[in-house]
Amino acid sequence: MPVTRIDQIAIAVEDLDAALELYERAFGLTPEYREVVESDGVEEAMLNVGGVYIQLLQATRDDSPIARYLARNGPGLHHLGFGVDSVSDTLEHLRDEGVRLIDEAPRPGGGGHTVAFVHPKGTNGVLVELVEDAH
Repeated sequence: MPVTRIDQIAIAVEDLDAALELYERAFGLTPEYREVVESDGVEEAMLNVGGVYIQLLQATRDDSPIARYLARNGPGLHHLGFGVDSVSDTLEHLRDEGVRLIDEAPRPGGGGHTVAFVHPKGTNGVLVELVEDAH
């Protein structure tokens, strides 16, 4: 059940357009793609930096996890995404290890990926997203 890569570093933002303008102006980064993920209540933009994505996340509704995060913490680092060969197998392994999960089963995520979240109380305060490549 090895982690195969760092897939993404996710940053919650209040204004996606303003954040994209800043990242382009300051760092020369432009989005590889941008999409709304209705099930999570977010719009995301993915900036590829050497094969690791900077994922900028803006809430699209007030009850989304990103909206709640922004209300509590303001903009900033939200989660770390680990690439894995199988989200299902990784969840089973983590369950066997007693690691607290948010998602008990894989679910669809952005970019056509299968994902699941691991609770930060199980990973030393870091929200972790497991990301399986689209097949």
